[in-house]
Amino acid sequence: MSNPTSSDDLARRLARLEAIEAIKQLKARYLTACDQKQVEVMRGCFPDETMVIDYGPVGSFSHRDQLVDLYQKFACNEHVMDIHLGGNPQIEIIDDNHARGSWCLHFFQIHSAAKTVLQLGGYYADEYRRDNGQWVISSSRFQPYATELLDLEEGLHKIKFVGRQLAKFG
Repeated sequence: MSNPTSSDDLARRLARLEAIEAIKQLKARYLTACDQKQVEVMRGCFPDETMVIDYGPVGSFSHRDQLVDLYQKFACNEHVMDIHLGGNPQIEIIDDNHARGSWCLHFFQIHSAAKTVLQLGGYYADEYRRDNGQWVISSSRFQPYATELLDLEEGLHKIKFVGRQLAKFG
């Protein structure tokens, strides 16, 4: 004889694990799209509505298109090579359609025109929502923790900044 409570519990646990994995894939898709200059993939990770995106020195935005516009202006060229490495995800499922999570980020950038190398570490605090069966990032805040900016002049590496956070970007 099967216990209906056990199968219901198993179904809830499975749905929770599937949601967590979908959110991990969403964040990975976003970070990879940033690296590979895939603007439409990046845009698709957020809902098309007013929201909160606060990326500290990069800027604060109330709509995904504002973030995408800045990204295209400063990062989508042959001089900027980025690597976004997200890790240590901690995902909390609130209900069937809402979740929140935190991630650490290691960001590495070579800017050949500016002759700089930037390394940045920090933490994301995200909120997620399921829209039409797909998870999106409904809110994202980034807090820098450690920053290093190097100047690469003619074979010489010169430290331009080391600390918690650079001044506003752009």
